[in-house]
Amino acid sequence: MPLPKVVAPTFEVELISTGKPVKYRPFLVKEEKILLIALESGNEKDISNAIKDILKACILTRGVKVEELPSFDLEYLFLNVRGKSVGESVELIVTCTDDNETQVPLTVRLSDIKLVVPEGHSEIIEVGGGISIKMKYPSLQQFIENNFYVSNVGNNVEKIDKAFKAVSSCIDQVYTEDQSWSGSDCTEKELIDFIEQLDSPQFSKIENFFKTMPRLSYSTKVKNPNTGVETDVLIEGLSNFFA
Repeated sequence: MPLPKVVAPTFEVELISTGKPVKYRPFLVKEEKILLIALESGNEKDISNAIKDILKACILTRGVKVEELPSFDLEYLFLNVRGKSVGESVELIVTCTDDNETQVPLTVRLSDIKLVVPEGHSEIIEVGGGISIKMKYPSLQQFIENNFYVSNVGNNVEKIDKAFKAVSSCIDQVYTEDQSWSGSDCTEKELIDFIEQLDSPQFSKIENFFKTMPRLSYSTKVKNPNTGVETDVLIEGLSNFFA
């Protein structure tokens, strides 16, 4: 006689990017094992792949393509799945910023972690001359694999080319008052050629789109037991909440 099957409860959350409701279940022990192994490795790609695999298994709503979701949607979804799976809080160790040495424990309630949308962030970029660009958000894998901050890539030609390709892949539409061009209908070369004709101030607007993308954030104060000094702590990015 076979053992009984345990039926997992279901929950619902809305995607940040679209407002679409998504049903999900908590992750199981076998799925938690995947996450623990990835966290132990400390490799961001391993962690992102584990998160995607777990979400594919836990999301019950049909038609949700995990690979295509913006990075912040994935992080927000996973935060909710994790909260219903193994507890509503996480235990972290943070470094006091007054001496950058003393480490103290910190308990963070998942419900206190917020998705922050920086002021002025917009997916519509006006580059002048009546031309506007509609951007789309990179997937979590794209965000980890590519450097979207061109100012940080130095003179390395390979990294600069990679950054331009990454930016071009996030162009959803280029349009004027009379015409529009879908990024999916253009070749990579056509999109890169379009980007390269922009001047520096115009391109900085695209760079700012990535710099101001919505992100998970938690801020609090901690007291250094050695100095008695209370300092601010800011934690951002999903992997930092499970370090």
